[in-house]
Amino acid sequence: MPRPLPLYGLMAEFDTPDQLLAAVKQARADGYRRLDAYTPMPVSGMGEALGTNTSPIAWAALAGGVFGGGGGLFMEWYANVVSYPLNIGGRPEAAWPAFVLPAFELTVLGATIFAALAMLALNRLPRLNHPVFEAPRFSAAEVDRFFLCIEAADPHFRPERTRAFLEACGAVSVSEVPG
Repeated sequence: MPRPLPLYGLMAEFDTPDQLLAAVKQARADGYRRLDAYTPMPVSGMGEALGTNTSPIAWAALAGGVFGGGGGLFMEWYANVVSYPLNIGGRPEAAWPAFVLPAFELTVLGATIFAALAMLALNRLPRLNHPVFEAPRFSAAEVDRFFLCIEAADPHFRPERTRAFLEACGAVSVSEVPG
């Protein structure tokens, strides 16, 4: 007999974006924090309702830029002043104008690498398949249906209580998402 898969969460289907938005707001007000919404089009106010308006990717890119640019400047200064000083035509060893272009390039490279790594980490990638794709009728999220998934990892998640909550929010159907 095959063992049942662990539960990833509960998926509620809604008819309209307004119903979904109201359900997300109710879920956040009820204390749920690990939830996500799936819609066929952008819904105004959904990011604020989900609490996902601020992304740490910009901060990761800034940190990468500072690290890359600062590291580049230090590397150039160290090579030209400490490690291998050369007197070229009487110019100063720390010729900052000559350091700007490589430092700029390293700033862009550092910001790009840090942003890409932050994006992969935040999206929990690489992952070949997301559990929500196994939910019944989830393919309708590409066409005209609106879905709210509350993850089982949420501290407030109780299967029966969460199902009753989603049904009380006006969900057309509530289904289990295997993990």
